[in-house]
Formats: sequence, C-alpha cells, structure tokens
Amino acid sequence: MQIENRALVLDLVEWLAPGPRPYAEVMAAWRTSCPRLTVWEDALDYGLIARHAADGTVEATEAGRALLRAEGRMQ
Repeated sequence: MQIENRALVLDLVEWLAPGPRPYAEVMAAWRTSCPRLTVWEDALDYGLIARHAADGTVEATEAGRALLRAEGRMQ
C-alpha cells in the first residue's frame, strides 16, 4: 500500500493501537495546520483508524493493526 507520510501515519496508528482514545485528545496530539502533513486524513482515508461519533472516540482498525504487524511495529 502506497501511503503518503507513511512513517507519520504508522506512528498515529501505533499510538492508537493499544485502545480507543477520546477524539479531543487525538486532535490535540495529531492535528496540524500544514497542508502537506495530512496524517489524520490519510489514516482515515486508508481505513487505518476509525472515529466513533457515538462515544467520541478514535481507534485503530483491524486494517491498521494488520499494517502495523506487517511493518513489524506490532505483534
């Protein structure tokens, strides 16, 4: 899979892999005003993370965890 900003996207997914985090916490940690760094949007577009509006959390998806395993970043 060709992913823009691959290392940063993987860092975000890895940060979320242990379990869901509140949306506000994710935005505070990963939001950027730089249009070239679309880490949040890229991770969502590739289906590597998911936002759950019902409880206000964000988590790594199974596809995200699978990519981390393939990259040797998760067991």
